[in-house]
Amino acid sequence: MAVGDASFPAMPAISGLRLGTAMAGIKKSGRRDLVVIEAPEGARVAGAFTRNAFCAAPVTVAREHLASGEVPRYLLVNTGNANAGTGEPGLRDARDCCAELARLTGVSARCVLPFSTGVIGEPLPMERLLAGLPGALDSLGDDAESWLRAGEGILTTDTRPKGASVTLDIAGDKVVINGIAKGSGMIQPNMATMLAFVATDASLDQSLLDSLLREAVDRSFNCITVDGDTSTNDACVLISTQQGPVIEGESALATFRTGLQHVMIELAQAIVRDGEGATKFVTLRVDGATSRQEALDVAFTVANSPLVKTALHASDANWGRILAAVGRAPVADFDVSRVSIDLGDVRLVEGGGRASSYTEQAGSAVMAREEIPIRIALDRGDESATVWSTDLSHDYVSINADYRS
Repeated sequence: MAVGDASFPAMPAISGLRLGTAMAGIKKSGRRDLVVIEAPEGARVAGAFTRNAFCAAPVTVAREHLASGEVPRYLLVNTGNANAGTGEPGLRDARDCCAELARLTGVSARCVLPFSTGVIGEPLPMERLLAGLPGALDSLGDDAESWLRAGEGILTTDTRPKGASVTLDIAGDKVVINGIAKGSGMIQPNMATMLAFVATDASLDQSLLDSLLREAVDRSFNCITVDGDTSTNDACVLISTQQGPVIEGESALATFRTGLQHVMIELAQAIVRDGEGATKFVTLRVDGATSRQEALDVAFTVANSPLVKTALHASDANWGRILAAVGRAPVADFDVSRVSIDLGDVRLVEGGGRASSYTEQAGSAVMAREEIPIRIALDRGDESATVWSTDLSHDYVSINADYRS
């Protein structure tokens, strides 16, 4: 079950970047579950990672390798096993995976960044994983099919691969930005069970790449929630192959920044649309806050409310649940008489209570839609934020109750 278009875009090649996949049988046989992404010499890589204190072993190792000063050449991604909650043996396994891929490709082990997703607390099936590496390397390619296979190879409970791409015209030169992502449950990133890999042929210096990634993550993956859970394995990586036009000057930078944010917002929204058991795609916008953080606090309080989410699933215009969630958000000196709440084009709340124009029929009509906008105006300041979320269905419970079976 998913909301909206399920198509995967035709991804153009990015100069210097190749992707390969293999069926290693890590959890199930007959599906792609191992992905290798190869960057050229001289590429630059930026990463953002989960803030979960029980971060997975590959997150720890990827951070170490990024900080080592070595230039990353390979990303190694496995699904079916998170290698999280595995202690020192898990760290050893993550490092051994990097060492074996490094041996096969003739690079330093610190040039490999590992990523895992799947069940927490189980040791990696190292024999199967390592045996799959030669096949993944043999399949390396840069065409649209390689991108699609990589998108499929990183999935867990997802129902479909997720990709986004833009081709920009920057001062007469073509710049490509491609991205793939996975995520369906355990979704409320804070980092950055989501992974995202975005690449461009544009040439950017390291400090600019780092800042562009942080900014784009804050406006995309850090603005989504399916169930309010932050994974142990969340990671987002941005690769610049340095084989395209140099991004310099305000105009070029503005064009590139817009394109990058478009790709990452599209990927973030695709994760929400494919949320476990989701039947509704919800856009929550909060205006009139004293700070962006205040706006996010209100939006996430509503987005993560089980009562709001179940009402959305039932198409039940129980607007009191939205009002109650707004009222318990961590906002100091809240003047509820100044708050207004709109469900689509229907005013629900104003002046501290139900809007005089509201009718149950109008509210129910909006709640019955597959895509539902909710706007909350606080009338306290000039800051705003938008968060994307889902309903909470019976299927969400079933998927997660049966996850390990």
